[in-house]
Amino acid sequence: MRLRVVFFIGLWLPFMVSAGSLPVPEQGPALRLQGSNTIGAALGPALVRGLMEDQGLLRVSSEITGRDNEQRIVGQTVDGRRVEVDIAAHGSSTGFAALKQGNADLAASSRPIKDSELKELSSLGDLKSPTAEQVIAIDGVAIILHPQNPLRQLDTVQLARIFSGEAKTWETVGSLGGPIHLYARDEQSGTYDTFKELVLSRQGKRLDPSARRFESSEQLSDAVSQDPQGIGFIGLPYIRQAKALAIVDGDSQPMLPLNNLIATEDYPLSRRLFFYLPPRETNPWATALVEFTQSDQGQAIVAANGFIAQTVQAMAVTPNALMPEGYQALSRHAQRLTVNFRFEEGSASLDNKAHQDLGRVLDYIKQHGKTDRRVTLVGFGDAKDDPARADLLSKLRAMAVRRELVRYGVALREVRGFGALMPVAANNEDEGRIRNRRVEVWVY
Repeated sequence: MRLRVVFFIGLWLPFMVSAGSLPVPEQGPALRLQGSNTIGAALGPALVRGLMEDQGLLRVSSEITGRDNEQRIVGQTVDGRRVEVDIAAHGSSTGFAALKQGNADLAASSRPIKDSELKELSSLGDLKSPTAEQVIAIDGVAIILHPQNPLRQLDTVQLARIFSGEAKTWETVGSLGGPIHLYARDEQSGTYDTFKELVLSRQGKRLDPSARRFESSEQLSDAVSQDPQGIGFIGLPYIRQAKALAIVDGDSQPMLPLNNLIATEDYPLSRRLFFYLPPRETNPWATALVEFTQSDQGQAIVAANGFIAQTVQAMAVTPNALMPEGYQALSRHAQRLTVNFRFEEGSASLDNKAHQDLGRVLDYIKQHGKTDRRVTLVGFGDAKDDPARADLLSKLRAMAVRRELVRYGVALREVRGFGALMPVAANNEDEGRIRNRRVEVWVY
C-alpha cells in the first residue's frame, strides 16, 4: 500500500490509495471532473492519465467526445474492463453548478469558491475545509501583446482603464499603434473572474463590451499574437507566441510573470488553481486524483503542463537598493524558499494552502539538513497608521509559522519582521492587504 501524508495545521492526515484497488463501475464514468478551462484543457487530463497509469491501467488514452472543451480519458484493467473519466472544461462556475446538480464528482476552479456557491453547496459539506479545498498549482494571469509592441510594463490602474475602454489608444498608455483591440476570456472562465477581481472591480470598472471573447485560451493567445494592436489576458501556459508585460500593483516593483515570482504569489496577477472535493459525497476516484495531484509525481505533471508546481526549492535573491538593509544582508548570505505563507482573511490563522505548505517546507528542511538554526522567517504586513504596529504584526505572523516548525523539531536561526516594507500589492483593497501579509522562509 502506498501512503501519502498531507500536512494540515496541528495534525497529519493520511490519504491511502492501494494501487489498482479503485472500484470500476459496471457502466458510466468512474469520475466526472467539471469546471475550469484553464485546468481542464490539458492539466486535468494529464493528471487523470497519470493517476490511471499509477493505478496500473493499460492503454490509457484520450477520446474525442464531439463536444467542444470536453474529452474522455479511458484505460483498461488487466482483466479487460474499460475505465472512463469524463472531463468538461467550460469555466470554473460550471464546476460548482455541476456539483450542485449531481453531474460532477470533483470541481476544477481557477478561483476560490464564492460565498454564494459555498452556501448553495452546504449540503455536500464544508467546501472551504482543508480536505475539501485543495490548491493544486499556482498560475499567473499574463497580460499579452503582439511581439512587436514596444511597451514593457503597465500598472493595474492602466490595465483597468484599457480593458474598460477608457484608454482607447496605445498612445494614452505610453506606446504606439493607434486604437487598442481588446481580447478577453468568456463569462464562464475562472481566468476572467480572476482578472475582473484583481484588475477591473478594484477600480470600479467593467469590461468593455467591444472586447472579443474566447472560451479557448489557445485561440485567444494566438489571436493577440497576430494583432499588432491587440492586448489580452491569459493563463501562464498559454502565452505561446505573444509577448508578456511586466505588471505593477500599487507601490510594488514591476514584475514579469516569472516562475519564482508566481510560486511565491508575489506577482500581482498570480492565482491559485483548485480542486474542490465534496466531503460528504466523495467518489474514491476523486479522492485518489486529489491525492495523486498533491504527490511529487502529480506536481511534476503540473510543471510539465506549464503551471507552477508547489514543490519547494531554494532560490537566490539579488540584493538591490530598494530593499531594507537587513533584507539585503539576508539575501547576500541565504536563499529564499519558493513559498510564502499567507493567512485567512481577517485572521491570524494560516490559510489552507499554508497548511499544505508547512508539510512541504518541513520535508525540505529535514531533507537538506536545515533543522539546526539554518532557517530564518521573515514577516511582512500591510500599511498601518502606526508603523510600529505594522512591524509588530509582521513579526507575530512569522512567529505563528515558527510555532508550527518548532513543534516538528526545527530550531530557528532568527525571526524578523519588516512591517509594511516591500509591498507586493496595493494596500487599498482587502485582496492587496492579504497578499502583503506574508511570511517568507530563508535557509542558510
